[in-house]
Amino acid sequence: MPARSEQDASVNEVHVIDIEDNIDKPAVIDVEDNANMKTNGQNDKAGDGIVYVPVDTSETDVVINIDNGSLGTTTKAKPVNIGEIVEKARDAFNRGITKPIEWRRRQLKNLLRMYEENYNVMVEVLQKDLRRSKTEAVLLEVDYLINDLKNTLHYLDEWVKPEHPPKTFVNMLDEVVIYNDPYGLVLIIGAWNYPLQLLLLPMAGAIAAGNAVIIKPSELATACARFVADTLPKYLDNDAILVLEGGPEETTELLTHKFDYIFYTGGTNVGRIVYSAATKNLTPVTLELGGKSPTYIDNTVDIEVTTKRILWGKFINVGQTCIAPDYILCTKEVQDKFVECAKKILREWYGEDPQKSPDLCRIINSRHFSRLQSLIDASKDKIAIGGRSDPQDRYISPTIITNVTPADKIMEDEIFGPILPIVPVENAYEAIKFINAREKPLVLYVFTNNDDVRRSITDNTSSGGMCINDTMMLMGVDTLPFGGVGNSGLGAYHGKASFDTFTHKKSCLVKNFAAIGEKLASGRYPPYTEGKLSFISALMRKRHGPSLKYLPYVITFALGASLAYGITVWQKMGSEDL
Repeated sequence: MPARSEQDASVNEVHVIDIEDNIDKPAVIDVEDNANMKTNGQNDKAGDGIVYVPVDTSETDVVINIDNGSLGTTTKAKPVNIGEIVEKARDAFNRGITKPIEWRRRQLKNLLRMYEENYNVMVEVLQKDLRRSKTEAVLLEVDYLINDLKNTLHYLDEWVKPEHPPKTFVNMLDEVVIYNDPYGLVLIIGAWNYPLQLLLLPMAGAIAAGNAVIIKPSELATACARFVADTLPKYLDNDAILVLEGGPEETTELLTHKFDYIFYTGGTNVGRIVYSAATKNLTPVTLELGGKSPTYIDNTVDIEVTTKRILWGKFINVGQTCIAPDYILCTKEVQDKFVECAKKILREWYGEDPQKSPDLCRIINSRHFSRLQSLIDASKDKIAIGGRSDPQDRYISPTIITNVTPADKIMEDEIFGPILPIVPVENAYEAIKFINAREKPLVLYVFTNNDDVRRSITDNTSSGGMCINDTMMLMGVDTLPFGGVGNSGLGAYHGKASFDTFTHKKSCLVKNFAAIGEKLASGRYPPYTEGKLSFISALMRKRHGPSLKYLPYVITFALGASLAYGITVWQKMGSEDL
């Protein structure tokens, strides 16, 4: 359900936001009796550190007042002076600590050393929080962080250099420069599904750009949050790079302070809240959100390879991935082939009893498990594969649901679990219509050997990114910025895009006092005349002569040809002398 606007809510209405499951449900609360947290008799599920609703005494409860954007809470947090933390980091930036390239490089090298010296510990905490296998922990988080950081260190000197864009005729005597300035104090709010990568990778980009940083790990991934809080201060500058643990109260208060940039990863509904808080100070943001990422398959593909690639992308981290294939669009004929192939592949991967496989993660907590179980129960007559679960183990087997309709419950929101619905369509045109009738996805996957189909879907849909004939792998290309569009996100990062995200491009024009320049520009001064206007207009007129793009190659070729000719003449003269 989309969030209502402020105009739709009365003074005594709030929205209770489900952070984990990204579900937004309206509730009416007596604001004056807020401590009782009365919610129309329905409790929502818990969230990822900003907004909770009552479930039991072990959880933290927070509500959101739509009218003023404030967050209410019913628990007492561990005393933390957030104001002092924010001021400490801001003071470090204001004193210029973070700006020197030497400081940035030293922090990034220390961060790399932290990864390398705590390699096995990082694998262990991911196993504790998500029962993540070593292979997935290494490939999707630990090595991913290391490789991204090595790339940043390699190109850092190049990225920080001032840029010199092309000049027009009127500025031929001037210097035109774009400086890469840090924003200042950056807040990064991480997520629980990839609790190390989604927190530390943007942090590295913010440090590379010369910012002071406060990071907030997700308290749902408790082992990872504790690891970051305990370990990071041992390696990085404690004045400029700070970790703040906590839940809703701490995040709520953080958002009341002024930051120069906010980077949030999580659900769309909470993204709106973060965005709303940022707009009060006109703070720029990056929102890495999610949504239902579709996968289209036509009848030209290698069905076995296609099935493997889709199942892998869906079931790593048991579907708790923002860019996991959310649903499949294909013909019924392709659907039947996919299901038959999937049965064989899943058996090969996870055995006869997937619950015993060491390669399957677990659902993050019982509330998230219950939400997924309700989706399976609502479609139990359409289950083609899987459907088994164990609430004590928070286990849900890889599940495929066939002949799904747009009206089915599983098509309402992002699934974020190991359930893969298949929606039959007749052709690519129908798939395009289906995709465009919904919110813009974070990623669109297309499996086809038909170039016309590929171009048609690419040209006629909008998504944060696309991957053709595979899933997830676009994340491994550091030259591809990663981010959403519309409901799936705002802004992008990865590789140089991470550096650019946390960098303000400061434009600068440098003029001198040379007499010729002053004479040429003197027509701008009063008294104005037609002659002055004509002269200035002529100077400012855009002129597009022949492109000089290939001039270096032409010069190189000419020099090479001249050298070859000279050698030939010299050899000829030498032979004549003999």
